[in-house]
Amino acid sequence: MEKPRQYRLSKSESLFVRGPLTRLKNLFFTFKVQYNFIRAFQKMHFIGPCVTVFGSARFGPETGHYKNAEKIGAEIAKLGFTVMTGGGPGIMEAANKGAYEAEGYSVGSNIVLPIELKPNPYLHKWIYIPYFFVRKVILIKYSYAFVVMPGGIGTLDELFEALTLI
Repeated sequence: MEKPRQYRLSKSESLFVRGPLTRLKNLFFTFKVQYNFIRAFQKMHFIGPCVTVFGSARFGPETGHYKNAEKIGAEIAKLGFTVMTGGGPGIMEAANKGAYEAEGYSVGSNIVLPIELKPNPYLHKWIYIPYFFVRKVILIKYSYAFVVMPGGIGTLDELFEALTLI
């Protein structure tokens, strides 16, 4: 009779089934999170009242959604608000571009990912944040209003986080 084959988890798979972290690792994690919040609060403290624009990173300049986001960013800037986005490409870039070209202030809260690492070129100020939940707090903390453009799961997550906190 043949023995059943053992399945070995890869390193990335084993992270999901490893169980709870030690108390010391949890303590260090909380320090890292606290450090990222403090750093973001310091960096964004003087940006003024914001309107955050949520939307997909996948729409290019040739699309209608990109052009609409650009117009919205410009109009927000003309009202005197800082335009804040996730700082990436697509709709985020378009909103920042609209504000930037309308001579308004444009900021981004970039998430650290293996792709889309660089902020879009239309930002006056940006910050890199390694945790999605810290990023969502920053996108919401300084905002007086939100504009939700077409997007995917990430955009829905940001929308529902804003609704929950409101």
